[in-house]
Amino acid sequence: MLSPMVRPPGLVTGERLTVEEFLRRWEELPDLKNAELIDGVVYVSSPVSLNHGSLDILIHWWLAYYAQATAGCKGGSNSTWLMSGSSPQPDAYLRVLPSHGGQSGNEGPLGAGAPELAVEICVTSTEIDFGPKLALYQRAGVREYITVEQFGRRMTWRVLENGAYVAQTLPPDGIVRSQVFPGLWLDLAAFWADDGAKMLAVLNAGLASQDHRDFVAQLTSRAALCN
Repeated sequence: MLSPMVRPPGLVTGERLTVEEFLRRWEELPDLKNAELIDGVVYVSSPVSLNHGSLDILIHWWLAYYAQATAGCKGGSNSTWLMSGSSPQPDAYLRVLPSHGGQSGNEGPLGAGAPELAVEICVTSTEIDFGPKLALYQRAGVREYITVEQFGRRMTWRVLENGAYVAQTLPPDGIVRSQVFPGLWLDLAAFWADDGAKMLAVLNAGLASQDHRDFVAQLTSRAALCN
């Protein structure tokens, strides 16, 4: 008598797995879109709300526009990374490509290492984003980590300094400027007001800055050395 086929176990929040087993099980779950392994612990996300999606698309548009204007940079959303023995899935990221001297690489279809910048939208995931995920990103070397909290309408932009994150202070003009990606400027009031025109005007000013021109020239030089 043939024994019945045993279905592979799924992914359950709180379960402890290796990266290899986590990825193997995920391959058996084609309908599952969002799951992470942080320091050996599985986290399966709840369905994404409209509020989360509205903040998501603003962040993705802002980062994608910058990447399109900055040869050697690439953004993405909800991609799985192999990072310090974990498999996080940042809501958004921006990286310098390996071909242009970036700090991360590729392993098959996945990112490997740490992108230079990661963003998390905190609606139902605040405890994870401010706890184990922050610790992972800090340890792995994500150079800038942004959290966007819907409740309280707060954005925290952290920069990695001497191995620890330091939250940046909002300048008097209300415009936050990336230290890792020159020209990546964000008008915080415009972001919370969903004022895309103002966000774009400020970002274009950043892209027209001498700092951004110097950064693009630097990336071009790195690409020549890498290739």
